[in-house]
Amino acid sequence: MATFAVTYSYSDSTAAQRDVVRPVHVEFLKAQFENGRLLKSGPFGPEEALGALLIIAGESKSDVESLMDQDPFHEAGLIDERTVRQWNIFFGADAAQPAQPAGQPATQPAGRN
Repeated sequence: MATFAVTYSYSDSTAAQRDVVRPVHVEFLKAQFENGRLLKSGPFGPEEALGALLIIAGESKSDVESLMDQDPFHEAGLIDERTVRQWNIFFGADAAQPAQPAGQPATQPAGRN
């Protein structure tokens, strides 16, 4: 599966309705986390514009869009803008292939020659 970065933008005008829908939104995200689709998520900090970042595993961009269409925040019209972008992880534990220092050949995973 590929990895996708999903961003949500919210407006101040929907804050009260987001508070009402948040419990089912959290249950939806919890279910996605438990089944391995949601890798990480959370709101942006207090000094940032209102919104959130979700890291989702998916077969394709359309697969992730279809999944995120089921988010209760989306169904209730509480997301002002949503972006879905494939994210090719190069550094970190989730990297498809760890980055190599300059001048070093890339290594093949065990069992792949």
